Parts: sequence; structure tokens; C-alpha cells
Amino acid sequence: MKTAIELIAEERARQIEQEAWSIEHDDGHKQQELARAGACYVIDYCKPTHLGFAWPWDVRYWKPTPKDPIRQLVKAGALIAAEIDRLQRIEAREK
Repeated sequence: MKTAIELIAEERARQIEQEAWSIEHDDGHKQQELARAGACYVIDYCKPTHLGFAWPWDVRYWKPTPKDPIRQLVKAGALIAAEIDRLQRIEAREK
């Protein structure tokens, strides 16, 4: 069985390799969109709802997996990891 960290790392790699969400693309999200998207998946996991008011992108990218809660939390974790990486790149450039 893979750990949560391993699952999140695999999902992050999938987002980059298969969905083509590059580091440069992530760096363009300057208003916490990556973190907000991750939060939407967590909120939906806790209490399924329509998150149109909070989802930061076009609805076609909203892909909750209510029948697979682990998958949903993995997506959330990968998006939050992407936001952390983005913030760390900003910090590194500012030094």
C-alpha cells in the first residue's frame, strides 16, 4: 500500500506530465487559485456541495470523486503541494 505522500507525489507528477500543468503555468496563478482548488476538494469531501462560488477555474475542471474519497483528497493534496512549490519559488527568487 502506498502512503499518502506517495499518492500525492504521483498525482502531482500526473498533473504535470499528463495534464500539462507546468511549473510556469502554476506560477501564473498569483491569487492562491491552486490552494483554493485544493480546499474545494477537501470541503467537498467533508460535505458534498456545489462549489461554484469558490472553484477558481472553469467548471469543466471541477472533477470531484465522491465514490473515491482517497482520490479526492489526493487531488487536494497535490494542488496544495503545487501552491507550496509556487510560494517557495517566489521566496527563492526574492533572495
